[in-house]
This record gives sequence, C-alpha cells and structure tokens, in this order.
Amino acid sequence: MENLFTEEFWSTAVSNGVNWLITELPGLLIIIVLFFLLSRGVGALIRKMRKTLISRADKNESVDADEAVKRINTLTSIIQGVFIIVLWVVFFMLFLQKFGVNIGPILASVGILGLAIGFGAQELVRDFISGFFILLENQIRAGDVGVINGTAGLVEKIELRTITLRDFSGTVHVFQNGKISSLANMTKDWSAMVFDIGVAYKEDTQKVMDIIKQVGDELQEDPDFGSDILEPMEVFGLDAFGDSAIIIKARLKTKPIKQWTIGREYRKRLKSAFDEQNIEIPFPHTTVYWGEEINPLKLDVDKMPVSKS
Repeated sequence: MENLFTEEFWSTAVSNGVNWLITELPGLLIIIVLFFLLSRGVGALIRKMRKTLISRADKNESVDADEAVKRINTLTSIIQGVFIIVLWVVFFMLFLQKFGVNIGPILASVGILGLAIGFGAQELVRDFISGFFILLENQIRAGDVGVINGTAGLVEKIELRTITLRDFSGTVHVFQNGKISSLANMTKDWSAMVFDIGVAYKEDTQKVMDIIKQVGDELQEDPDFGSDILEPMEVFGLDAFGDSAIIIKARLKTKPIKQWTIGREYRKRLKSAFDEQNIEIPFPHTTVYWGEEINPLKLDVDKMPVSKS
C-alpha cells in the first residue's frame, strides 16, 4: 500500500499506460471497427442473398414462390445467427489478447469444458442435431401451419434448439426439437379442404353431387377466390351411410394456408344452393308411431274453451 503514494510508482504506471495507449489501443480500435463493419456486412450480405434468392424463385415458374420464401427466410436467419456468434467469439478472444491475457489456456479450458458439457448436456446436443435435420430436410418452415405433438398453430420461429408455435387463441408454445415426437405440416406445397356433406336419404345422390360440383366451379371462377384454388372441385362420391344422412365426400385443393378461407366461403354458398334446390340437410329428430298400422301419430290441438265465472 505504501508504494501507491510514491512518485516512482505513479511515474511507472503513467509510463506503462502511455505505452499501452501507443502500442495496443490502435489495434484494439481497429478490432472494434472491424467487428462493427463485419457484423453490418454480414447482415447486408444475408439480406442481399435473401433478396436474390427470392427474386430467382419468383422468376422460376416451376417453383412455388410462397413456399420458396418460407424456406429462404428460415435458412438465412439461421446462417446469420451462426455468423454473428462466430464473430462475437473471435472478437472476445482478440479483445482479451490486447489486454495481455493469454488465451491459450482459455481455449484449452473451453475445450475441456465443452467436452464436459457434451456429456452433461446430451439433451441440448440432441435438440441441436434434431433442429439441423429439420432444416436440412425442409420438414417445416416459419410461416407454415403445423401440428407438433398434438398442438396446432402457426410456426413463428425455427431455431436449431426450438420451434415456436402460436395457436389460434394466441397462446405461444415452444417445443424442444429433440422432444418432437410427431410433426405434421398442413401447408407444405399445397393445402386442401375436405368436406363431408350430409344430406337426407330421400335426396337424389347424383343431383346433390352435381350441385356440389357446380358450387365448386362457380367459386373457382370468382375473381376474389379463384386465384387461391389450384384444381377443380373433386367429388369422390357417396362415402358413408350415417344414422340420419348419407355422407358425400369432396375436396378442394388450395394454395398453402388458404384452405380455411376457401372452405368457409364454399360452405356458405353450398348452403344457399341447397336451400334453392330444396335439398334437405338432416338434423337429429324423433318420429312417434302409434297403433298397429304403423302410421305416425298426428295430434290435433283444439282451442280450449274459456270458462266464464
């Protein structure tokens, strides 16, 4: 402590500080500027690459532009994140070296620590490996609607460790990639709305099928909805005999994520068409029979006489 108040101590400290400012500070400033420029450059390069790839996808008629954009955005975001992490690690090591810290033992310790973490964090490693293959195999992308482990929703973000899903009510679900046991993509390449249309047994099946097809064709010709429909209405025919209805199955193929909008509009138009043609859409009801002739019981309700007091 006594050395702190001596002239020799402060003279040496000032001299060492001046020498460090002359020899090391310029290099440190250069490293900071390079890190800033590289980080901005990586961001600009990724954005340019994303824009170029999207432009090429738009010009390629054999590629679905919307699907390509989802995949490009997902992959470029992952690449940008990896580059930024690498830049930060390199910057931190060079920064320590400029302050005279020997990074050799640090690198060796990091290697040993990484090995220990690898044994203790097998679940984390599994998440990263699973996330890598999800991206590599293009199983699902940001912007898709999927069902993950029984939970349906819009995929908001895909990372190497997790997938973020937002359901219809707005609740956000985060799934570890290594714990995804089932994954269904409802909007990859194309989507479809399947209709199970029930009509009364007394109706002419062929007439009903013709109406179903006609409504689908009219919807496809509509300028507001036709651009989202990929193929004409498919009517597969009589699919089942229900308790109170015959079930006719049909399908409309649409652009990804458009099936619900198209399905709602189609059901509205089909209901109007059935009403116009007096096609009965059955609903649960009960018929009461009375007597040996098995005729329905008919009740006549007479007006009760009003007693005068």
